[in-house]
Order: sequence, then structure tokens, then C-alpha cells
Amino acid sequence: MTSLRDGCTPWPAEFVDRYRAAGLWRGETLDDLLRDRALRYGPRTALVHGGTRLTYARLNRSVDRMAAGFRLRGLRIGQRVVVQLPNVPEFVITVFALMRAGAVPVLCPMTHRAAEVSHLVRVGQAVGYVGPRTDQGFDLTAMAADIAARGPFLRRVFTFDAPGESSPYGGFTVDPVGCQYYPLGSLDSPPDRPLAQKADHVAFFLLSGGTGAEPVLVPRTHDAYAYQVRAAAELVSLTEDDVYLVALPAASDFAFGCPGVVGTLSVGGTVVMAEGPGVAACLAAVERERVTVTFLEPAAARLWLDPPPSSRADVSSLRLAQIGGGGFLDRATAARVGPVLGCRPQQVFGTAEGVLTLTRPADPDETVLGTQGRPLSPDVEIRVVDADGRDVPDGVSGELLARGPHLPRGYHRAPERTARAFTPDGHLRTGALVRRTPDGDLVVTGRLTDVPFAP
Repeated sequence: MTSLRDGCTPWPAEFVDRYRAAGLWRGETLDDLLRDRALRYGPRTALVHGGTRLTYARLNRSVDRMAAGFRLRGLRIGQRVVVQLPNVPEFVITVFALMRAGAVPVLCPMTHRAAEVSHLVRVGQAVGYVGPRTDQGFDLTAMAADIAARGPFLRRVFTFDAPGESSPYGGFTVDPVGCQYYPLGSLDSPPDRPLAQKADHVAFFLLSGGTGAEPVLVPRTHDAYAYQVRAAAELVSLTEDDVYLVALPAASDFAFGCPGVVGTLSVGGTVVMAEGPGVAACLAAVERERVTVTFLEPAAARLWLDPPPSSRADVSSLRLAQIGGGGFLDRATAARVGPVLGCRPQQVFGTAEGVLTLTRPADPDETVLGTQGRPLSPDVEIRVVDADGRDVPDGVSGELLARGPHLPRGYHRAPERTARAFTPDGHLRTGALVRRTPDGDLVVTGRLTDVPFAP
């Protein structure tokens, strides 16, 4: 059996004790979180995608039954499974079902192909892969079969068929190298006894990289991620009355937990998964579902501000538009968000490792329009340093270093990358150049060559 801590850098004991004593780590797994909210908010709508609507009770039941199916198909505690799914309910169900089965999802962007996915399988020793048959005309199942044939790890492929599709893999099949293929929908099985899981173990992996570098696995533990989504939800005053639109890929840290999918579910709100990334589909979802909060990349924000006439919609329900990732929002565009969309903008900077700086909804306009805000909470420690690692004064540009209760201390099975990216005392070298204002807000001024990808 693969250990849930295998290949991961632990937090020093003094920090573990500090975070627990302060109530930042509460011993709750993400799986426990969903199970508890299903009991608390059972009949409320948890997840929406087009005409599909799942209550909290049904979502939790679907997770239960898929988790049992994964275990019946041979997945064991601690084994890794690459999840490459679009923004559909099955993404949420699969990720939580794998965690409930004791496996560890590796969240993989839909844009990745054989080179990246085979690397993830090899580094994570992933025994499973979940993905659609095809994406943009590319045969993902054939890609997975080729990866299985070339290496010793991947032996189970679960194919997701969109409504109206029929998989050529039909039911259970086995290829000559012993890789087993199952339609994802076939995993519906009677639930079995819940597993006892530990909150200090890895819940899932996100991906990070750098310019010209292969992606590396970023371990996110239950305790640390539960803290992140709780702090992010509190920061934006998220409640059960909120409706969150997943406009970014759900496998990104922004969309999954800032506060994103997990944060919205944690407060009993409704998660709406856009049927497509285009402005028309997103704006239509805002109008139809009365969306209150979403996260946009700057390029998407500009499209929302000037949509084609055929895409215009009633967006009066919006109260907050988080904007970040994929570059930064220029001041002129940021200033138009309020007048055009009728909601407050929030600038966000982040990395897959959990670095998050955000403006606050109550911040003055000057802060919201001209900075990327402050760290997620006062419990996050940051430094701004020069090339020699010395702290620089406010107003002077330097590299942002960060450590805190939701930031890991290293990458998975990547000791050289870990040594380069983390200081001896556990600060992540973000590669982002920032300057700090007298009020403590950060302005991102540039990037160094080797920078973690935005989540």
C-alpha cells in the first residue's frame, strides 16, 4: 500500500502544534465536510450544470456509490488517480469519491496531452486515469492506453461519456497489457462502510511548474485545504444564499478552493458549472441561476464587460467578481467592473502551492483598482526580498516569499525542485516580483524566470 504521506515534505512539529492550537487545522477531512453538509443541507441545491440539478443529499449519495465502485474495481488507499475532466458534475463527484475511497486524485487540466499526463502517471505512480473519450478531437482514452502500454503503473482507465455519447469501450474490457477499462457510469455500487481517514494526509494533488519545466505535484492536505477554503469563504462573506459560477477550469485552485467549489459547498451554497468557457454560456448561466460570485481571468473579464449583442444578459444578481490568474487586470478595466457588471471587483494573485493575496470587498477603490491585496489571513507569513534574500523596505520591488497553514513545504517526489523553490525555513519562493505599499498591500510588478504557474 502506498502511504498518503509518501514522497511529501512534512511541516515541522512546532508549526503543526501552532496551527492546531490556533484552531486553523481542525482535523476535518474534505470528505467529512461534504458528508456533514449533506446532513445539514440535504434538500438544498448543491450542483447545477445545464438542466442537471443535484441536491446535497443526492450529491453525497452519488459520491458514496462511486467511491464503492472505485474500491470494487481494485483501487486501494493511497493510490493516485489522474482526473482529467471538464466542468461537469462528474468532476466534483469523482474527486470526492476518490477521496472517500481513500485514493488521491491528481487534478489535471484538460489541455494536457500525452507528454504531461505520462509524466504525472510516472511521478505519481498513478494506477488510474479518469477522462472523457475525446477532447477537441483528441482521443484521450487511446492516449491513456498508450501510457499504460509503456509503463508499469497505469492499469485502470475510467471513461466519461457525455450525454448522448456511447463509449466504444462499452462495459468492462481488458487490453493485452492488463489495463482495465470501465465506463465511469458503471461505478454506481452499493455504499460500503466509511473508511477512517486522517486530516493530516494528502487529499489531492494540484499541478505546478515553471517556464520550460515539467509539471510537479503539489500536495494539498485535508487540514490545510479545509483551512484555505474556510478562510476564503469568510473573507468574501460567502453564505448558503450565494450561487458560485465555475467559469475557470474546475481543476484550478482558484475555481476549486478560493473559495470556489469546496468553499461554496462548505457553507451550503449552490455551485453552477458553466456549460462552456465562452462568454455567452457564462453570462446565460449568471442570468438563469442568479449567480452572485464568480472568478474570471482578466481576458474573460474584458469580454464580460463588452459582450457581443447576442451574448448580453441580466447580471444584476452578481455581488462579487474575483479576477486574477493569466495576467493582471489593468486599472482602466478594473474601474469598469462596478459600473458595467454592477458588482464589486476583487483582485487575486495566487499559485497552485496555495499562495493567495486578495483585495477585500471593503477596501477603498484605490486598493482594489491598483493592488493585488494582502495574504489570505494574518496567519500567512510573507517576506519581500532582494536577490540575496535580504528583506527590502516597503515600496521597493523584490521577490515574494510565503509560508503558512495552507502552503505545503515541498513538492511530491521532486527534491531538486523543492530545494530550489523552498527556503530552508519553509518559505516558498514564488518567483513573483512585488512591492509592498505602506498599508501592507502587494502590487505585482513582474516575474522571475522560473515561476510557479498560476492555479
